[in-house]
Amino acid sequence: MKAMILKKIGSFSENKAPLELANMPDPVPGETEILVRVSTCGVCHTELDEIEGRTPPNLPVIPGHQVIGRVEQTGRKASSFNIGDRVGIGWIHSSCGKCRFCMEGKENLCNEFHATGRDVNGGYAQYMTVPESFAFNIPDLFSDSEAAPLLCAGAIGYRSIKLTGIRDGQNLGLTGFGASAHLVLQMARHSFPKSQIFVFARSENERKFARELGAVWSGAAEENSPEKLDCIIDTTPVWKPIIDALKNLKPGGRLVINAIRKEEIDKEYLLKLDYPTHLWMEKEVKSVANVSRSDISEFIKLAAEIPIKPEVQEFELEDANEALAELKAKKIRGAKVLIID
Repeated sequence: MKAMILKKIGSFSENKAPLELANMPDPVPGETEILVRVSTCGVCHTELDEIEGRTPPNLPVIPGHQVIGRVEQTGRKASSFNIGDRVGIGWIHSSCGKCRFCMEGKENLCNEFHATGRDVNGGYAQYMTVPESFAFNIPDLFSDSEAAPLLCAGAIGYRSIKLTGIRDGQNLGLTGFGASAHLVLQMARHSFPKSQIFVFARSENERKFARELGAVWSGAAEENSPEKLDCIIDTTPVWKPIIDALKNLKPGGRLVINAIRKEEIDKEYLLKLDYPTHLWMEKEVKSVANVSRSDISEFIKLAAEIPIKPEVQEFELEDANEALAELKAKKIRGAKVLIID
């Protein structure tokens, strides 16, 4: 099979082609696994975190964790899917299934959480394997390209909304407006129709896109929102917008950080964190750690109900480095997707 492989960690600015195209043996499914012929795979900022070592992968590795494909073969004890079924695979590849977190449906916090495309080979390839209990049925409503971003950008956005504790009628802020935030805005408008959504984005194109999707206001990250916000979801790869966001929260408000890692820590800017301005009055900061299986399955159902149609830009598998370079340069509108087969 063809695959794009990451063999070493390094700065993307110094190596703009970190992934190598290679021919590899087709993987073989284990007893409770399925073999998936990959059709599309979304491109995520977490791939940049892996390449640059912020969330170090097992090398060499095939990245990619927003995978859509069809079941090609099943393991001897796998019975949940039939040959030809269309399935999705997200960031959560497996967990121990025995710890307290797993027993409570919080596999995302399991000490043995294994991530697709980081700890095991992912979807930047023609084939991949996954335990059958960590694969998901995909509604016919979505094309393969539309479905791919739902597996991570959508699911992690869905978990972020849950963690805000938002109630209908409360103001929601979104810091950054890429693959995840443009889906969050659509699901928030559906689930909380009386809530107003305010977007803080880097470029005027992103701010315009947010208004097209229903934001009542959009401005730069450092601006003050016209109204104080009950909760904010940060989807940016850097630290500065966190400080900017905190000043826009109401008393008792919550900031949810939707990121595996941050690209940089601006220590000089963090020194400007002012307790009375940014944190006092019982403001909260909460992180999002991975996704659980229920996040993915519940979000896919919600996405079909709304329906959510992600905006996508398509690239060939061989052009994965180009897609990642655009992501690094923040050339973003919606989600980027690799066409594999």
